[in-house]
Amino acid sequence: MTLQTEFKFSLPHGYVDPDGNLHKDGVMRLATAFDEIAPMKDHRVQANPAYLVVILLSRVITRFGDLEHINPKVIEGLFAGDFAFLQDLYSRINGNGSPYVGVTCPECEAKFEIEVSGSGEQ
Repeated sequence: MTLQTEFKFSLPHGYVDPDGNLHKDGVMRLATAFDEIAPMKDHRVQANPAYLVVILLSRVITRFGDLEHINPKVIEGLFAGDFAFLQDLYSRINGNGSPYVGVTCPECEAKFEIEVSGSGEQ
């Protein structure tokens, strides 16, 4: 069995960069312990603990459209729905390591897994 460490996603709305280009597709990797510890020394997190997630996302998103650098400024520029989408994806893949959840069919009671992240479609 191979451990999946990267997860593709597509944002519901997309990030509009300063040049007006839309970026929707990206890749998020699993977080390391250092990813979660290092931001605690950042003055922005010390001043506002809610800023932690901005730094975390900027560390674990490895590809985002055609952007060369993903930094906190990019994450700050996301629409609220996309920010929430990425927070949820981060929680799911780092909580159990998988964007899949087990479900049971209410009619036949068959059990199977469905992917609950990545597409961004509603």
